[in-house]
Amino acid sequence: MTIAVLGATGMVGSRVIDEAGARGHHVLALSRRPPSEIPQNPLVTPIAVDANDAHALHRALAGSASHGAADAVVLTVRTLPVDEEFLVGATRTVLDIAAQLGIRVLVVGGAGALRSPDDRDLLVADNPAYVPAGIRAVAAAGIAQLRTCRSHAAADFVYLSPPALLEPGGRTGRYRRGTDTLLISADGRSWISAEDLAVAVIDELETPGPDDLITVVHRDEHLPA
Repeated sequence: MTIAVLGATGMVGSRVIDEAGARGHHVLALSRRPPSEIPQNPLVTPIAVDANDAHALHRALAGSASHGAADAVVLTVRTLPVDEEFLVGATRTVLDIAAQLGIRVLVVGGAGALRSPDDRDLLVADNPAYVPAGIRAVAAAGIAQLRTCRSHAAADFVYLSPPALLEPGGRTGRYRRGTDTLLISADGRSWISAEDLAVAVIDELETPGPDDLITVVHRDEHLPA
C-alpha cells in the first residue's frame, strides 16, 4: 500500500512510518515541519503540508509526478496546548478529501471517547480515575473528533483510541484489541508503547475490521491474543 501519515514527525506518526516502511509499504510523510526532519528512507516521501490546507492536502493524497496516490491515510495530529477547533477542522478536511478520493482514514484519537471498564455508562473522559481535571480538555477534544468522524456520511474511517497511557517504548508486536471500552492489561494498567500502537495501526490497515471505534492495550507474552 501507499500510506499517508499526517503528523509524520510526532510520537505516533513517526513510529507508524517506521512500522509501515519495515513492512514494505510506501509512505507519504505529511508534516508542517521541513521534510529534512523525517529520516531518509527510499520508501518514504516527505511532503510539507498543513493539515488545514485542503488544496495542498488533496494534491498530496491524490498523487503527483513524484509519488503515487495514497491508499489510506493515518491522522495523528495533536496540538499542545489542546486546540479542539483545529483538531476538528483538520479531521473534517481529511475526511472530506479522503471521501472524494475513495481513501480509508484511520484516526489515532484519544482514550476519552471510550467507556470505562467498570462502568459502561461512564465515558473515560468523565472518569477522574483515568482523566484528571487538568487534561479533561484533551479528552473532550478527542470526543469531538470522534463525533466529527461519525457525522461525516461519506467517510470510510476507523477511530483508534489508545489506552489511558501511551508512551515511547519497545516494539513487542503484542497487543489486545477491543472496541468501545477501555482495556486493562494483565499488570492492572491501561497502557501500550507507541511502537506497538503503530503495529496495531498497520495491522488495521492491512486487515480492516468491521468496527468504526477500536482500542488496544499491551499484551503480556504468556497470554493468548
